[in-house]
Amino acid sequence: MLELLQAVMRWLHIASVATLIGGILYWRLALTAAASALAPETRDELASKAAGAFRPIAFVAMACLLVSGVYNILSAPGHSVRYHTLLGIKLLLVGHVFAVTILIVQPKNPRRTRLLTGVMISGLTIIAISAYLHCCIF
Repeated sequence: MLELLQAVMRWLHIASVATLIGGILYWRLALTAAASALAPETRDELASKAAGAFRPIAFVAMACLLVSGVYNILSAPGHSVRYHTLLGIKLLLVGHVFAVTILIVQPKNPRRTRLLTGVMISGLTIIAISAYLHCCIF
C-alpha cells in the first residue's frame, strides 16, 4: 500500500510540474509571441483572458505541488549535505515561481511578459536541479 501512495504522490508531483511550468512556457513562448501581432487594446484583453483562464489551473497545480512535495521530502529523510543544499536552492526557486505566478494571473498586469520570462527560467532551473538530485545524488 505504501508503494502505491508513493507512486501516486510522485505522479501528482510530476503532473503538477508539467501543468504549471508547461502552461507558463506555452504562455510566454507561444501566446505572447502570437499576441504581439495584435493591436495593444486587443493584446491586453487577450492577456487578461489568458490570466483568468490559467488562474484556477495554476492554483490547483501549486496546491498539488505543495502537498506532494511535502510528502516527498518527509518520506525520504537522511541525505547528504550536498543534497540538502541543492534542495534548499530548489525550494527557494519554488517560492519564487509560486509568488510570481500569483502575480502573473492577476488582471491588468503591465509587467506580465517580464515576469513570465523570469518564472520560465526559474521553473526550468528547478527541473534541472530535480533531475540532478534524482539521478546523481538520490
